Amino acid sequence: MTDSVIPKPEHPRPQLVRDKWMNLNGTWGFEIDAGDSGWERGLATRELNRKILVPFAPESTLSGVEHVDFMEAVWYRRTVTIPEDWAGHNVLLHFGAVDHDATIWVNGVEVARHRGGFTPFTADLGGVVEPGADAVVVVRARDSRHEMQARGKQATWYNNTHCQYTRTTGIWQTVWLEAVPDVHIKRLRVTPNLADSSLTVEIPLSRNHQGHTVAATLRAGTDSVAEAKVRADLDLAPSLRLVIPAEKLRPWSPEDPFLYDLDVAIKDASGDTVDEVSSYAAIRSVALDGKVVRINGEAVFQRLVLDQGYWPESLMTSPDDGALVKDIELSMAAGFNGARLHQKVFEERFLFHADRLGYLVWGEFGDWGVSGGGTIGHNQKPTASFVAQWLEVLQRDYNHPSIIGWCPLNETHQHLHDRITVLDDVTQAMFLATKLADPTRPVIDASGYSHRVRETDIYDSHSYEQDPDKFRLEQEGLAEGKPFLNRAHDGVDYSVPYNGQPFFVSEFGGIWWNEAEAKQAAEAAGADVESSWGYGQRVATEEEFYERFEGLCNVLLDNPDMFGYCYTQLTDVFQEKNGIFTFDRGEKFDLGRIRAIQQRQAAIERG
Repeated sequence: MTDSVIPKPEHPRPQLVRDKWMNLNGTWGFEIDAGDSGWERGLATRELNRKILVPFAPESTLSGVEHVDFMEAVWYRRTVTIPEDWAGHNVLLHFGAVDHDATIWVNGVEVARHRGGFTPFTADLGGVVEPGADAVVVVRARDSRHEMQARGKQATWYNNTHCQYTRTTGIWQTVWLEAVPDVHIKRLRVTPNLADSSLTVEIPLSRNHQGHTVAATLRAGTDSVAEAKVRADLDLAPSLRLVIPAEKLRPWSPEDPFLYDLDVAIKDASGDTVDEVSSYAAIRSVALDGKVVRINGEAVFQRLVLDQGYWPESLMTSPDDGALVKDIELSMAAGFNGARLHQKVFEERFLFHADRLGYLVWGEFGDWGVSGGGTIGHNQKPTASFVAQWLEVLQRDYNHPSIIGWCPLNETHQHLHDRITVLDDVTQAMFLATKLADPTRPVIDASGYSHRVRETDIYDSHSYEQDPDKFRLEQEGLAEGKPFLNRAHDGVDYSVPYNGQPFFVSEFGGIWWNEAEAKQAAEAAGADVESSWGYGQRVATEEEFYERFEGLCNVLLDNPDMFGYCYTQLTDVFQEKNGIFTFDRGEKFDLGRIRAIQQRQAAIERG
């Protein structure tokens, strides 16, 4: 294990880039702390006894550790020299994601702590280390199996089982350093206004200084499209408006995913640059019109696929940047125009590629299996931490044009007439927080199952009915305002009544097909050789798969009140053999046939 090639060397934050940054991926010292006693045993102050390749989780093959048993805590250590030419700047230490409860020390000083395995955080190293000096970075990540944390599809028992997969512990996204001036630009907030051909750019600052201004330039290549400047000494987050001339207006869409370059700078009173960042932006709109979801005023049927975002060799971390691109391209080749990014917060570079490729996505949190009561036997339990982490997601991803909707929760279990629980409070809080943080996109209070917020923008259900005729009968009540809704096993309603919102089946299909097992079953004259699973009775032949896939898709494409669907799923994942592709992204089916089935015009697009 060497640092000769830095894994995932690309800038991890494409929408706010500075020249002075350093990627810290590579070989770190590492140690498993099985009893979470490392602090008492001095792990924070000594060399660690193993090595790991960051940013891959220790459970993964690519990490070089490949330890898949439970780890109450893990420790990392690395010494890095801060570049001398960063003199006069503050040094920021960024973590893309650490699962789950992280504490960071630099040169023996605690500089950050963060709860949540899906979202980024930053430590300001001012007063701790100066440019030209060495920084000893120590990370402790706690990931207790007994803590009711947001973990998405990570298994809470030893083996991968059913819908749960190998755990991710510790650092799993890029670690990096950045040099910034004392007065600097924080994460931009760009809001498109297609109705008046403008972009509103909010520019949060670290602090204000008399005489400073902020300026923004929107470009199409080398061609300047719009410019604006405003005082930066009156507000902590000055805002300006970039008006795009009609002849230079190119709305972002799946057919034309045009991105403008965006340069933002702070200038002092003499006009000298204090700080500058490069970014990009797009202009597009999302509107709800009856049961239609319009993009730039046009009805676009959302042919989505469920994307779990796992890889066999690297788990939740993509093995490289190209793997992110490949998944989008495979999905589009199969005829999908977008995805539900399911039960994890994807790396920000995935969204960058979705932006530039015109791929529609729904942003989601990792909470599957959450319940109102919550016991150790349950997968996870809602807390205030859910809301805090979700706000971090919204802050990180607000600017990405590819995101056309938000889904804070998934498949929550609450009977309609039960007592109000913490989960009800968290559901309401996450919905309201989303609407306050981002009024420009539709929000589903919880996908499938328990719709508890009456004003939810979108209503949906999950159905894995495998018979197309029965599926059609199940879904035809939508025309009368009585759509198929998920109910508890005892038949009690989960949800408040449907109120005419745009509706889609946000999980369906999941058709079980494993060619090797099918051959074994045939050879064994029907003997039980099932080591995988999918939904319902699996198809016996590949041809039967096409017939069932087409029948199920046609039900939803032909429904004039359905604005889209989400097919389960893009790839096989471990024991789940219900993907369009194998887990290693190999082809299982004739993509031409899969694409042709999906590409005909949907009923709602003809309206």
